[in-house]
Amino acid sequence: MDTDEISQLILRERQGRDRGWWDQMREAFLPDSAVSLSWFSGTGSDFVARSQDMSGRGDRAVHRLSPPVVHVHGDRAYAELSTAIEFRITLDSRPADLTSYTRLNYRLERRDGRWGVLFLDAIYERDTLSPVIPGDSLAVDRAALKDFRPSYALISYHLNQRGYAVRTDLLGDDRPEQVDAFYAEVWAWLKKEPAGS
Repeated sequence: MDTDEISQLILRERQGRDRGWWDQMREAFLPDSAVSLSWFSGTGSDFVARSQDMSGRGDRAVHRLSPPVVHVHGDRAYAELSTAIEFRITLDSRPADLTSYTRLNYRLERRDGRWGVLFLDAIYERDTLSPVIPGDSLAVDRAALKDFRPSYALISYHLNQRGYAVRTDLLGDDRPEQVDAFYAEVWAWLKKEPAGS
C-alpha cells in the first residue's frame, strides 16, 4: 500500500539522519530534490552531505516523530509529521535540553515504481530550553535572542552560536499567512499531474 511505503520511507530518512546511516538517508531523496529548513537550503544530496559534516562536528539532534499523515494522488504524495527536534547542548558549562517543535512536510513522487522525496520543508511552531539538572540557571543573551523569529528563536540562537547561518524567512506559525500560502501551494502541487505523465 502506498501510504505504508511512503510512511516507512520518511521514517527511514529520519532514522538515517539520527543514527548517521547516511546511505539510508540518501536513498530517500530524488536526484532533483530540494530541502529547506533552519540551517540548510539546497538539494537533498547536499543536505545528506552537510548533515554528515554537522554530525562530525558533534552537532547532533534526535527527532521524536509523530505518525505521518499521508495524502496520495496518483504518482504524487504529500506527508506531514509533527516532530520534536531535541538537542543536548551546553551553556556556560551547564548541560541543557533544547527542543524545537516543527511540522516536517514531505512532497514525494513515484518514479519507475519507486517513491522518493522531492521536497522537504519545515514549519516551525515553537522551541523550549531547560536545564538538565533542576535548579541550574541558564545564561542566554536576551538581546541576541531578540534578533530571531519567535517560532524558532532558541534553535536559531543555538545554531548561530555554533556557526550556522539561519534564515529569517522560514515557514513558522508566527507568520500564519505565509504558512497558509504554503499549504495552498502544496495542495495545488499534489493535484497537478507531473510533467511528462
